[in-house]
Amino acid sequence: MIRFYSNENFPLDMVQALRDFGYDVLTSYESGRANQRISDDEVLAFAKSEQRIVITLNRDDFIALHRRNKDHAGIIICKDDRDYQGQIEFLYHYLLSQTENLEHRLIRVLKQNQPKYAQPIFVIREYL
Repeated sequence: MIRFYSNENFPLDMVQALRDFGYDVLTSYESGRANQRISDDEVLAFAKSEQRIVITLNRDDFIALHRRNKDHAGIIICKDDRDYQGQIEFLYHYLLSQTENLEHRLIRVLKQNQPKYAQPIFVIREYL
């Protein structure tokens, strides 16, 4: 089972949507690590020690961290977008299709607005 650790900027509505799909999600608030100015390096290290994948909206910092240090339990960066349910549902189906462990991987959910489609399309980009 995939276990997540959401940092402070991750919306609680998205946490709940993940839980609705059966995922184990620990928030920074629940872990007692919120509002303490904990560095992103420490967030990543804590998640690894708990064998949890960091899930965040903090794109720039976590991409930089991944490039410097690939020794982590995994990172998923979601799009700062109000379609929380659609994004989490898309991520859920993507994760179901994965046969490899997410350790050392950075996965990013992006949104592409297609001119001929009424619905925006979410896509996945993996940073190697």
